[in-house]
Amino acid sequence: MKIAIVTETFLPSTDGIVTRLTACIRWLHKQGHNVRIIAPDLGVYEYDGAIIKGVPARTLPFYRSKQFALPNRVVKKYLEEYDPDVVHVVNPAILGYSGVNYAYKLGYPLVASYHTNVAQYLDFYHLSLLKGAIWWYFRKLHNRADLNICTSQTVQKELVERDFKNVHVWKRGVDTDMFHPDHFTNSMREKLTDGRTQDKLLLYVGRLAPEKEIEKLKAVLEESDEFSLAIVGDGPHRDQLEKHFEGTKTVFTGFMHGEELAQAFASSDVFVFPSTTETLGLVILEAMASGLPLVAAESGPTCEQIEDERTGLLYNPEEPRDFIKTVRRFEDETLRKRLSTNARKDIGDLGWSEAASQLLTLYEGVVGLEEKNEKTQDST
Repeated sequence: MKIAIVTETFLPSTDGIVTRLTACIRWLHKQGHNVRIIAPDLGVYEYDGAIIKGVPARTLPFYRSKQFALPNRVVKKYLEEYDPDVVHVVNPAILGYSGVNYAYKLGYPLVASYHTNVAQYLDFYHLSLLKGAIWWYFRKLHNRADLNICTSQTVQKELVERDFKNVHVWKRGVDTDMFHPDHFTNSMREKLTDGRTQDKLLLYVGRLAPEKEIEKLKAVLEESDEFSLAIVGDGPHRDQLEKHFEGTKTVFTGFMHGEELAQAFASSDVFVFPSTTETLGLVILEAMASGLPLVAAESGPTCEQIEDERTGLLYNPEEPRDFIKTVRRFEDETLRKRLSTNARKDIGDLGWSEAASQLLTLYEGVVGLEEKNEKTQDST
């Protein structure tokens, strides 16, 4: 099968979407399928044998730490040249607008996947009045697809309630070989704690943006001297966060990838995930695979992954002090070790093959539907 993936984000960017895509592409290649990627031109033109066709990218005024590709007619040219059996548009918004519309007009079987709750993010940028328009825009794009996929049952329910059509849940996955407790190193722990290796090390990994609510962690450090904090990642909010955490036991590392990131997970004690806007939170799975217990806001997607009091602790985001109290429970080392063992046990056999195999089945389903429709038209 020839598969065209049009995505708003790809290598060298690193986030949960890119991790999911690269894992599935590797699996598809092993099964003998051909993949072509259309993505913002960030200087990477091949991945695991798949050609990456770049679309000119630029920074946008509201988000200068990342480059985006705007709608572009070159997407039509790339699709016509490749002539895929199916087109998968990932997180359609800007470049994905071209992916959806050209795939639809050219008559290719079309899958669209929903990964980011942009409408909910607007609350953190004082743009709540635009929520209705954003939902209308995304619904219009996704309902041009033959099939839509999302990453949690909670998001599926919301999309269906908002009249998105034919929505399926794309199974979760994680690289349980890369993310493993065995990747602990003393040198990484020294780096993340700034030499305070006896402290209990809290870890945050992800994009540094207002909607991640990372500021909440400062109060924990101010109330308890047992914790240090490592913040791994980068984003538009980094300067403000560095000022906010000034004078606390906090280390900002910037981006980490591959083995270095695996070591950061395994060399920490507790993973903290204060955001209430996630559609899945792949870093949750990576933390669990690394043997880290978690503190996360109680929400639909987190409840689908974290069992409260068994693999992590969930806090009530409506109670201002509940986050602090919940993190401080990990001053109890017995609790931390018990939840750590359960976290790794629950996730240890997950891998990516099941999620990738499901994706192929969904592709085959829309291709078969298109062929059936063509036969019906021919017979009439």
